Amino acid sequence: MEVAPGIRRIGPGLANVYLVEEAGAVTIVDAGMPGYWRALPRELAAMGRSLADVRAVVLTHAHTDHIGFAERIRTERGMPIRVHELDALRARGQVPGPKGLGDFKLAPLLRFLIFGLRNGLMRVPPILEVATFGDGATLDVPGAPRVIHVPGHTAGSAALHFADRDAICVGDAFVTRNVITGATGPQLFPNFNSDNEQAFASLARFERVEARLVLAGHGDPWDRGLTEAVRVAREHWTNRDRPGPAPR
Repeated sequence: MEVAPGIRRIGPGLANVYLVEEAGAVTIVDAGMPGYWRALPRELAAMGRSLADVRAVVLTHAHTDHIGFAERIRTERGMPIRVHELDALRARGQVPGPKGLGDFKLAPLLRFLIFGLRNGLMRVPPILEVATFGDGATLDVPGAPRVIHVPGHTAGSAALHFADRDAICVGDAFVTRNVITGATGPQLFPNFNSDNEQAFASLARFERVEARLVLAGHGDPWDRGLTEAVRVAREHWTNRDRPGPAPR
């Protein structure tokens, strides 16, 4: 689906992949689940593009629901896979995934698990070769995103700021939908964070970054600006133990 001119999303919001087009070439942000490979040609065609126009896959982090088809596109298409240097070992399958779910609600959890099973989430291959980047880098890929290191979800979690598109892909630094509780709106993702307090502290890395459109790894696009998204995420985390609904 189109989320903005030149930007499309694969997935129904449970786990997102973004396609960013510039001058006829495409950057894929994250690789979702293995089953998303089937939808990729269709979404590219909706942009007037094909697999031949893809120049890079850039990962916001290396959890299995973000690397799904990365090894396949690397081996079949010779596509470089790029990830923050602190998540390189995780991308190669040399760091275990998160343990435990924390708080959850049965219906959203079952929906996510069933969706994952249908899309191959239980058999995600590691990425045997990756290229790495560091904080502050401007990547030489379509859209020229600037890297903002936001550790906490994983050690190498990174946001990608597409300034010319007034958009930022935040990965799971914060999400707009917690897929195992059903809560919506900008919020941290404590169920799968490696370090919740570090994830909260990393929200400060978004200060002085201007972007109208916020694209999270889980949930729908947020078009009320990055500053407001961070404010809501902070408030949500601060009020998490208080009674009453979380901020939306």
